[in-house]
Amino acid sequence: MSSRLFAKVPRGWLILACIGLIALNMRGPFVAVAPVVDSLRHDLGFSPVELGLLTGIPVLCFSLAAPLASMAGRRFGAEFAVMLTLLGVLAGVVIRSSGGGVPVMVGTVLVGVAITIGNIAVPLIIRRDFAPRRQATAMGVYTAALNIGSFLTSVATAPLAELVGWRLSLAASAVLALVAILFWIPAVGARSALVPAPVPASDGKTAGKIPGVGLLTTGLTLGFAGQAFSYYGVTAWLPSFLSDELGMGAAQAGAGSSLFQILAIVGGLGVPLLARFASTTAVAVTLGALWLTVPLGLLLAPGWWWLWSSLGGIAQGGGITVIFIAIIKFARDQASAGRMSAVVQGVGYCFAALAPTVVGFIHGISNGWTAPLVVILGSVTAFCVCTTLSVRWVARQR
Repeated sequence: MSSRLFAKVPRGWLILACIGLIALNMRGPFVAVAPVVDSLRHDLGFSPVELGLLTGIPVLCFSLAAPLASMAGRRFGAEFAVMLTLLGVLAGVVIRSSGGGVPVMVGTVLVGVAITIGNIAVPLIIRRDFAPRRQATAMGVYTAALNIGSFLTSVATAPLAELVGWRLSLAASAVLALVAILFWIPAVGARSALVPAPVPASDGKTAGKIPGVGLLTTGLTLGFAGQAFSYYGVTAWLPSFLSDELGMGAAQAGAGSSLFQILAIVGGLGVPLLARFASTTAVAVTLGALWLTVPLGLLLAPGWWWLWSSLGGIAQGGGITVIFIAIIKFARDQASAGRMSAVVQGVGYCFAALAPTVVGFIHGISNGWTAPLVVILGSVTAFCVCTTLSVRWVARQR
């Protein structure tokens, strides 16, 4: 990649493009497993439990490896941490496609840990390299690209597997990682990308002078947990709900889930735009109202599922954006932003990992969908209340 070409591009635009490319790699590699589960079961003899682990391991890594990812960002610097993410994804998808059951599991763990590092590092780069008035836009591009990557991967994996087999189909994610690496190294410089540079520690004397950081972290953590639990619960079980309640076939029920995923792009990009004309508190309230339409709509008017899926998709894409914006606006420095992000994501993704199992268990014992939707309603309410109160508090501090 020519350094002269990169020299002609403003740094802000270049970093923004790289953030988009990086984000394309941070959901697709584990979303790719779902379309080829039948092939994995047939070729490798995986049980349903093992197949569930393949999709659950990365989310567990998001939770359990978050402190490690935060430490990596502090010890190695954000640029090097992003490089670890891209190299980890590249190695993980190659290992996952190279052999039998053990390589598949090992590669999946490696992908999960690598993406966890990126989950922490990329918001730190946005906080550091973009002016406050542009941070929301950069975060919107990041979250939109996360959903674009997952959507494209889920759409392309199955047809590609029919042509070249599931191994090469899963390995195709490596192409996006390679492209991101080829852009990232010249964009930030080879030394920054390849040589660790620890983040300077904050002054301990000033750290205790910021009031409310613990309370805000708790509020954002509960909001993120509500968002994550709702997202993964709906993602896992919406097709089954549509099939059971409305008699849809697999293809039509899958369309409902696709709407929920793809319209997250509108939410991610729409939050920064809406924030130009309204307060962040109003944005959070709007997203909460949209999120509430999913459980309430499916309970009261399931025939309008396409509307609830669409509104919920916008809400879930915007919800994660507004939480990350609150973190990067409040944190006093890079190190504290990384620690706060690690707590919020670590606890939040723990709830996310439980969501499919909890919702499925409640559906099984209740033999219906009313009780599971009430549980989703509770988690969405937690997101609405905690996120709104948290972003309102952050706005008052500025």
